[in-house]
Amino acid sequence: MFIIDSQNATFQVKLTDYSIADCYDELFQSAGEARNSCSPLVEHLRALDVGELTQYQQAADLFLRNSGITFNVYGHADGTERVWPFDVVPRIIGATEWSIIESGLKQRIDALNCFVQDVYNDARILAEGVVPEHLIFSSKSYREQCRGLQPPHSTWCHITGSDVVRDANGDLYVLEDNLRCPSGVSYVLTNRDLMKRVFTTIFRGISIAPVEEYPDNLLRTLTECAPAAVENPTVVLLTPGVFNAAYFEHTYLAQQMGIELVEGSDLVVDGGYVCMKTTSGLRRVDVIYRRIDDDFLDPKCFRSDSALGVDHLMDVYRAGNVNIANAPGVGIADDKAIYPYVPDIIRFYLGEEAIIKNVPTFSCAVDKEKDHVLSNLSNLVVKPTNESGGYGILMGPMSTQQQRDECAASIHQNPREWIAQPMLNLSTAPTLVNGSLQPRHVDLRPFILRGKDTYVMKGGLTRVALVEGSMIVNSSQGGGSKDTWVLADHDCVPQAGVQQATFPEAPPC
Repeated sequence: MFIIDSQNATFQVKLTDYSIADCYDELFQSAGEARNSCSPLVEHLRALDVGELTQYQQAADLFLRNSGITFNVYGHADGTERVWPFDVVPRIIGATEWSIIESGLKQRIDALNCFVQDVYNDARILAEGVVPEHLIFSSKSYREQCRGLQPPHSTWCHITGSDVVRDANGDLYVLEDNLRCPSGVSYVLTNRDLMKRVFTTIFRGISIAPVEEYPDNLLRTLTECAPAAVENPTVVLLTPGVFNAAYFEHTYLAQQMGIELVEGSDLVVDGGYVCMKTTSGLRRVDVIYRRIDDDFLDPKCFRSDSALGVDHLMDVYRAGNVNIANAPGVGIADDKAIYPYVPDIIRFYLGEEAIIKNVPTFSCAVDKEKDHVLSNLSNLVVKPTNESGGYGILMGPMSTQQQRDECAASIHQNPREWIAQPMLNLSTAPTLVNGSLQPRHVDLRPFILRGKDTYVMKGGLTRVALVEGSMIVNSSQGGGSKDTWVLADHDCVPQAGVQQATFPEAPPC
């Protein structure tokens, strides 16, 4: 950990005793020696007086609480609503490395979009046996009702959040893709705003790519995908309501984009169009940024008991009179049973090798691989293919025999619903824990937008496992987050066109 040198007259933080252990650290390459792109941040930390960092953290926590920046935790009897857990020490990514991440994510989402378009139309990839047909038609995310659909610009995957991790050797991997209703981008934006408010001095001398442009780019992406010949399209954000875990994000994004936040009861199909109820009558809606699952979108098409959706919405969508982002049915591309085939999908549609690798993965739908998983449960991370938020995962090396036995029974019962991967020793980043900085494992969720072209936010949500030794970074499982800095260039020299941070007045703490 970082320690305080009581013999130092200036009472500054001493960095040489930071323990890197046996994995890649995002800030340090050896004890006390910063990675090249991280030197300015380390020098700033080195100059801090005793207790200053803790004061910044306390100010951040107070601001989050006073601002009502929270998330709900499912599965808790008290329906816990918690203040968003934030760590005040940022995570840095150099410009050169970011260019690789950005290129790899653009390649990946372009290929996955082609995949969804193909599966629901010509199905060439299935006919040629690149992806097993039975995995598609047995997927819980496959929607027969979407066969033959042709969304504007053939774009199905408008908003994607792909989770990128680094192993002990420093190699990058995409751990999974989230294409249905990916969440977390509001926390990227609030993390940056929070840092500017409570820790202004840390930005000095460092050029950081902006993230504040994301809402404008999101709105541009949505309007680009409006039905043809519609001028000045009306865009709304469809939320399931206040009890959803991501409701803060829904309200935040609607406000940032300047669009209406609506629930299903606010919309109605009239004359072949989707309309929003207003005090001055019905107003046509052209694009729906939906934050509810496929099953609840349209009671006449999917679940008849849904009280969240809009009757006959899919009829209007199929007629081309409204667009929905992300498109219904897109979940087949983030089914974890399909994940092992993504490099093949990239090769099939783009004729390229994947820029960012997949984590080696065993599919229990394949008998030989299932047998390997069952024989090595204590060494693997076993995941259900259609869960999210870290739920249902068996962390083999940390599991009990009873947990492994229960997992084995589930695999035997339904092999298709399980995959397994080796446990990566995720990279760490210094994190403030109980008044000292300690290494904690992190991942990164960048956000990708696809309209007429593909845009990758320069940064993303760095999630951090706040529990020592834990590899689970999900906020619902005890994780937190950091501000993510993509540097303007390798040497941290300001460049033309790169935002220099402007800082609002810090709130009273």
